Amino acid sequence: MAFESDVEVTVNENQQPQPQPQPQPQPKIQIYPTSTGEISSFWREKYERDAKKYWDIFYKRHQDKFFKDRHYLDKEWGSYFSGAGRKVILEVGCGAGNTIFPLLAAYPDIFIHACDFSPRAVNLVKMHKDFAEARVNAFVCDLTVDDISQQISPSSVDIVTMVFVLSAVAPEKMPVVLQNIRKILKPDGYVLFRDYATGDLAQERFTCKEQKICENFYVRGDGTRAFYFSDEFLRNLFKESGFNMEEHVLCCKQVENRSREIVMNRRWVQAVFKAAGGRTGKEVNHQEEDCSKPKVKDITWKDATNRSEIDLSEGMGIEMLGISSSSVEITDIIIRDDNFKIKVLSKEYQHTCKSTGLMLWESARLMASVLASNPTIVAGKRVLEMGCGCGGICSMVAARSADLVVATDGDTETLNLLMENIALNLKSPSLARLITKKVEWGNKNDIDSVKQLNEKGFEVILGTDVTYVPEAVIPLFATARELISSSKVVKDREPALILCHVLRRVDEPSILSAAYQFGFRLVDRWPEQTPTGPFLGMIKSWFSNGDLELPTAALTIMYFQLSTSD
Repeated sequence: MAFESDVEVTVNENQQPQPQPQPQPQPKIQIYPTSTGEISSFWREKYERDAKKYWDIFYKRHQDKFFKDRHYLDKEWGSYFSGAGRKVILEVGCGAGNTIFPLLAAYPDIFIHACDFSPRAVNLVKMHKDFAEARVNAFVCDLTVDDISQQISPSSVDIVTMVFVLSAVAPEKMPVVLQNIRKILKPDGYVLFRDYATGDLAQERFTCKEQKICENFYVRGDGTRAFYFSDEFLRNLFKESGFNMEEHVLCCKQVENRSREIVMNRRWVQAVFKAAGGRTGKEVNHQEEDCSKPKVKDITWKDATNRSEIDLSEGMGIEMLGISSSSVEITDIIIRDDNFKIKVLSKEYQHTCKSTGLMLWESARLMASVLASNPTIVAGKRVLEMGCGCGGICSMVAARSADLVVATDGDTETLNLLMENIALNLKSPSLARLITKKVEWGNKNDIDSVKQLNEKGFEVILGTDVTYVPEAVIPLFATARELISSSKVVKDREPALILCHVLRRVDEPSILSAAYQFGFRLVDRWPEQTPTGPFLGMIKSWFSNGDLELPTAALTIMYFQLSTSD
């Protein structure tokens, strides 16, 4: 049997054929490490441990504005709430009362037990203008831990409503919740269920971020969690907990926000369950429904308007699509006599944000202060900032005395916020000297687009905490080498690459090795604690006035120049 091979061989009479090595393809530069798609075990355990705290913060922030009042419930499930005798209802995860008070208004005879593991949410219910102890028993309860039969008599509840609540529970603890509520449910009682379905817009967005806890389970930016139910998972979950499915509908709706030109495809599942062994009152009815399209196929559709309402407010839907005004906070940054108002991602969202550029790092504060105290560093020069982040305070300070400043970052959302901050803080003529540009390190097209702005190269290149990711160090220096000026100039104006950072995942020898590879040499350092001296002492003079405050003692400034001049 003969085999074809891609290896070339040469043969002569005195030697055996020897394979000739083929040229190996150049490895692709990957700036960010390959993502596993899942968060670490440390964060997984933290989100579980602090679940109550994150939801309490959620209700502190949103109050009762996040979910819409569910006025559709009497249309959708009216036959369960009406009938002979006074109905007793348990609302699990009552939140601010968006289910409770519409039901009280529609059914004057019902009594509602309402529980939530967020004390702040329960307080919101009790503070509602329509709250009355004669009709509502609101209490704090964590159904994954607490025995609800200590609060409600066993087998006394006709209906349990679970509307967008089970999705906040870790999937391995969902059976505990169902067993808990089964204790207080009457033998012929029902569980009315509505929650997120797989394929919902929000789940699709999570796939692009490192926010996955496990299959179909994710953490939001604010620390709260969301599970997305498939039909099979939902059916098996309730079946194994002793419930039969009485009804099941998958609802789909397209929501459009014309002012923001955003289209949101929402999916949720709605179902009715009954304890196994109880008398069945309805036939199982499985449906899939697109509420935005005409009724089709041979399915007996119910009134489409019944399920056209979405529980979530429009604001929440917009928030799921990215950074919104509610996830951004304004920080006051004082640089010498100037007060900058900088929009950054709120701290509560930073722990799940993949882009480090949406935060303001201490190194940027220090470098901006250095430039403000020592304007001659950039005065009359062409300046480039690499990985400037959304704050851009170094570039804004430099624009006051430099001839040209180009602020660059590789993240689109970061650049959008950066442009807002520049418009908020700079005026002419400084504003005219500052240009923003998207640059991914190592990307030839991005580098060429910057060269078109300034063919001579840059006399000062700045970078604050841009050595955070090990895989980014080589592309960083490669890009800096392409863009730094190589013209012969007087000694005190030799082009320089200035880095300010806290050494974290990349040590200093690795930085120096990468710098040397691309023709840079370290000529000054602060603090002067390194065996590779002697140094110019230039950086030390920047601090001679004694008016610079050091945000953290771990900060380091490294001053590079090209090894040779062309």
